[in-house]
Amino acid sequence: MKITVVGTGYVGLVTGACLAEMGNHVLCLDLDARKIEMLNAGGIPIHEPGLEEVVQRNAAAKRLEFTTDVDRAVAHGTLQFIAVGTPPDEDGSADLQYVVAAARAIGERMTDYKVVIDKSTVPVGTSDKVRAAIDAALAARGVTLEFAVVSNPEFLKEGAAVADFMRPDRVVIGADDERAILLMRSLYAPYVRNRDRVLVMDLKSAEFTKYAANSMLATRISFMNELSRVAEAVGADIELVRQGIGSDPRIGTQFLYAGCGYGGSCFPKDVKALIRSASEAGQELELLSAVESVNERQKQVLGDKIIARFGADLSGRRFALWGLAFKPGTDDMREAPSRVLIERLTAAGAEVTAYDPVAMAEARRAMPGQAGLRYADSAVAALEGADALVIVTEWKEFRSPDFDAIRSTLRTPLVFDGRNLFEPALMKQLGIEYHAIGRPSA
Repeated sequence: MKITVVGTGYVGLVTGACLAEMGNHVLCLDLDARKIEMLNAGGIPIHEPGLEEVVQRNAAAKRLEFTTDVDRAVAHGTLQFIAVGTPPDEDGSADLQYVVAAARAIGERMTDYKVVIDKSTVPVGTSDKVRAAIDAALAARGVTLEFAVVSNPEFLKEGAAVADFMRPDRVVIGADDERAILLMRSLYAPYVRNRDRVLVMDLKSAEFTKYAANSMLATRISFMNELSRVAEAVGADIELVRQGIGSDPRIGTQFLYAGCGYGGSCFPKDVKALIRSASEAGQELELLSAVESVNERQKQVLGDKIIARFGADLSGRRFALWGLAFKPGTDDMREAPSRVLIERLTAAGAEVTAYDPVAMAEARRAMPGQAGLRYADSAVAALEGADALVIVTEWKEFRSPDFDAIRSTLRTPLVFDGRNLFEPALMKQLGIEYHAIGRPSA
């Protein structure tokens, strides 16, 4: 099929590359000329394992192309994916200006039947706004053309997006046009050959599904973080509790890890947007409001532990920080717990020496000129002259570190672990003072 993808951000680029991988001819549109120049030169603007190879392979095969030419992009594909950003407004609602602008541009240029597909994460009712924008553009031209609007939310995990797209758990299609449904089923058939994972539903239910899914996952994280506080207070071990409840098949093990809070481009934004959407519909989501407040508090937990150990004035103290990205497998610094911790420690007078295997460049862009922050070339180098090690992101290379180096390089053998990577008993045996989340200190 000939497919157009509007937007070459995280969702758009993964979508375009993975659709081309199955033999489709995909044209990706972006108005950012520098980004298109980079993509045409074989680079990619984001870190995502395996994506660069897929992009380069399909670009070389001429199945994947990139352009800033809107006329060409609209003319190219019967299927027009909208994968532009929907940043949160000040009130938490999703900003749909880019989605509506993309729909309007399609309506201003289309000359035949189009299926306009919302791939961006959007609130319930966005499909109506997309349809209205296209109708208005066609009316302004004095033209009557058939088109369909489809909601096809993405369920990609940063760090595993290519695998998630190529082997999806489910494909949600919201549509009310049988021709569009048939085209969408045909498009996704190669990805679900072993078992039909396509779920067809109405447009509003499809839009709601994405927000509901992310809000459920965020709820599980905040629930465990709440329990971790109680575990510390009563002397229980949240890791053992996690194993005990996760072994119940009704609960399962995923997203049950206590830590220092969630971040990224999805959970914080989508929880806020769903709360706002509910409010506009006259409903109050008390549970999700609590999920949000618990997460904001949890981002302070490492800072609380450090101040409890060293005092409120951290002048003259230096801390090694392992992990900047909000999660392993990505360089995404949006809403990252590391940013909250760095700001708090440096505001208290401390210096922070940070290391991340992937997100260093993105951290510099996200925190330009941050006073008291410097970057190390390696995890071990970050330890030099530090009073303690603070672990914020659970990268694999941090799971089995050189404990001798930690003990000998730090001024004091002291670790604050925001991801519960190590066993307290082992740390005690190694002679390292250890403070984790919801676990006994050693």
